[in-house]
Amino acid sequence: MARDTADDTPLDSRAALIEALSEGCKPKDAWRIGTEHEKFGFYTDDYSPVPYEGKRGVKALLDGMKANLGWDGIYDHEHIIGLFDPVGGGAISLEPGGQFELSGAPLQTLHQTCREVHGHLAHVREISDALGIGFLGLGASPKWTLEETPHMPKSRYEIMRNYMPKVGQHGLDMMHRTCTIQVNLDFASEADMVRKMRVGLSLQAVATALFASSPFLNGKPNGFLSYRGEIWRDVDNNRSGLLPFAFDEGFGFESYVDYALDIPMYFIKRGADYIDATSVTFREYMNGKRPAGAEKADVTQGDWKNHLSTVFPDVRLKSFLEMRGADGNPWRRICALPAFWVGLLYDEDTLAETEDYLADWTNEERQTMRDTVPKLALNMPFRKGKLLDVARRVVMLSHQGLSRRSQMNGAGFDESQYLTPIDETIASGKTPAELMLGKYHGEWGGDIDRVFEDFAY
Repeated sequence: MARDTADDTPLDSRAALIEALSEGCKPKDAWRIGTEHEKFGFYTDDYSPVPYEGKRGVKALLDGMKANLGWDGIYDHEHIIGLFDPVGGGAISLEPGGQFELSGAPLQTLHQTCREVHGHLAHVREISDALGIGFLGLGASPKWTLEETPHMPKSRYEIMRNYMPKVGQHGLDMMHRTCTIQVNLDFASEADMVRKMRVGLSLQAVATALFASSPFLNGKPNGFLSYRGEIWRDVDNNRSGLLPFAFDEGFGFESYVDYALDIPMYFIKRGADYIDATSVTFREYMNGKRPAGAEKADVTQGDWKNHLSTVFPDVRLKSFLEMRGADGNPWRRICALPAFWVGLLYDEDTLAETEDYLADWTNEERQTMRDTVPKLALNMPFRKGKLLDVARRVVMLSHQGLSRRSQMNGAGFDESQYLTPIDETIASGKTPAELMLGKYHGEWGGDIDRVFEDFAY
């Protein structure tokens, strides 16, 4: 999750909001890849969750990594809540239930991305092993109840905890018991953004299926392959979902701004303090309405940037596009998610071919796919076949796009090698979740603790 900003530059018009998004346009040689991944921390001696405080807690882990890496600390009042690399631009942050997130630096190639991921996990292990902490890459917490899951001391999360139950059934589960892999990608122009947004929204359910790895909850199977995907069906539908208007003629920066303007805010940040702003939409805020405690607040660039970070569609637009549909996964699959999307979206010919393939899909089909994929994943019926057939086609296109990019590593291999884990999923027809369920009902003998042994980093 992005760091909240206190940027106090004045903001006085809707046109300025549209301009702020358009400033994300970059020439192709400036396009970058930013990968984020979250993971659950647990104590290796008893598989219990890691609290913030204590000699072996999350705070101790962050303090140890700060000393080891030399990164700057990020604080919420007196609490360290993350780290920031002032040189490379990467960051480490905490999700509400203590999920540990790397927000990767903007990098040119997937080879760099994978080096970053491996370096980060090695640094984490260097400190966490001494604390008896391990990490698990799944889409949903497999064992701990919501009540057993710790809360991290971040002010924005207290506002969200109070608000979420008012607008959906699963907001608190989303906050505390899910993990994701996400990739952030650039666009050249408004038209390029629109093309990538539409492809991303159309195929987000395919990413959910390929990376489905959340079949357990409260210590047993939950009836889904991507329970994280199911959670997102009822978190806060005013600020999440498929954005059907993105497929309307004329969609662009202005349309997205109007969508975001009419979503309730979460907070206003002034200095280190957070003010609950859930009673007003951003449009109302710009028109002079103020939440209690912020009666004299001026509208700022920081308010808008923070608001955009609390809008949660399947593809989110800021000064770049965020692909948000995948579950967290084990170590070796982290690089496959950015590879999948880079292959489809960063080569012009492949993007055009993918658009042609998706051209006759309807909003109703996309919504049905999103609603069905959490339970059935690649087995979901689609037209005359299954979603597996769609996945096979678009993974082939992604291979094609990565090959055309011709970004070679020192051994002479291009970036398509990072698709290998999802190639294996396509070949077997079985998602990570189905493989886990096979183990649970087979060699694990119904012992959920085995997931912490077999799927830990």
